Amino acid sequence: MSAAYDDRDGTIWMDGKLIPWRDANVHILTHAMHYASSVFEGERAYNGKIFKSVQHSERLKASAKMIDFEVPYSIEEIEKAKYDVLAANGWTDAYVRVVAWRGAGEDMGVASAKNPVRMAVAAWEWGAYYGDAKMKGAKLDISKWKRPSPETIPSHAKAAGLYMICTMSKHAAEANGCSDAMMFDYRGYVAEATGANMFFVKDGEVHTPKPDCFLNGITRQTVIEMLKEKGVTVHERHIMPEELEGFEQCWLTGTAAEVTPVGQIGDYKFEVGAMARDIAESYEKLVRE
Repeated sequence: MSAAYDDRDGTIWMDGKLIPWRDANVHILTHAMHYASSVFEGERAYNGKIFKSVQHSERLKASAKMIDFEVPYSIEEIEKAKYDVLAANGWTDAYVRVVAWRGAGEDMGVASAKNPVRMAVAAWEWGAYYGDAKMKGAKLDISKWKRPSPETIPSHAKAAGLYMICTMSKHAAEANGCSDAMMFDYRGYVAEATGANMFFVKDGEVHTPKPDCFLNGITRQTVIEMLKEKGVTVHERHIMPEELEGFEQCWLTGTAAEVTPVGQIGDYKFEVGAMARDIAESYEKLVRE
C-alpha cells in the first residue's frame, strides 16, 4: 500500500517556491477548507511532457474567476511551476495536480475578499485510474445524486465544491462492487460519471451528453476531435435514460480516466468493442507523441 498523501518523500511547489513534501501544509482556518473556495486541475505528463498543459492552466484561471477570485500567477508562471515539480521529483510520467484556494486571512465567514489566494502544484506517479477496466470494461453504478442546474452553481468551473456529490456517489458505487457511478442531471438526462465524461456508440455513430450543466472536459474535447478526424459522426445531445438499453458500447474520458471502456452501467451491459478499443489506443498514442 502506498504511503498516505501527506507522508511521502518528494517536493511540492507552494506559493512560489519548491518545498519538502511534508512541509506543504495550511492552517486549519484556511477559508477553502470551510467554504470550498478552491479550484484545481488534474493533468498527466507523458514522456516528460504534460498533455494540453497550457489549456489546463488557462482553465484553472478561468475557474477561479467563476468563483470570484484571481489566481495570482501568470500562465507562464504556472507552467514553469508544473515542470519544476516534475524535474525536482525526477518524473517523466506522472499525474500533476494544481490547486488554487482562498487561504487564511482576516475573513472567516462566508465572505473572504480580504484573504490571500494561494497556489500549489504537486505530482505523483499514478497508473490506470480504473485498474484493469481498460481491458474488461468498468462497472458503473447509477447515482442517486444529480448534477445541478447552472442557475445554482458555476457548473463549468473545476471547483472543489462541485465534487461533494461525486465523492458520495463514488463511495456508494464502490460499496456496491462498482468502480464509479453515472450521474443524471437535474432534468433527468444522462450527464457524466463522478470524474469523467461519457460516450456511447450505436450503429457506428457516437453519442455524448451535451455539457450544458457539467464540465466540458479537455479529454472529452480531444476525443471528439479525434473521432471526427476518423470520419465518425458525433452527436452532442441530451440523452434520455431509456436510451441506454440501445447503446452497444460506452467509454469514459478524463485526465485520470484517460479513455476507459465501460462494460456495465446498472443493469445495462455494453460490449468492449472495436471503436472503444481503437479510440483508447489512438488516445494513448496521441498523448505520447
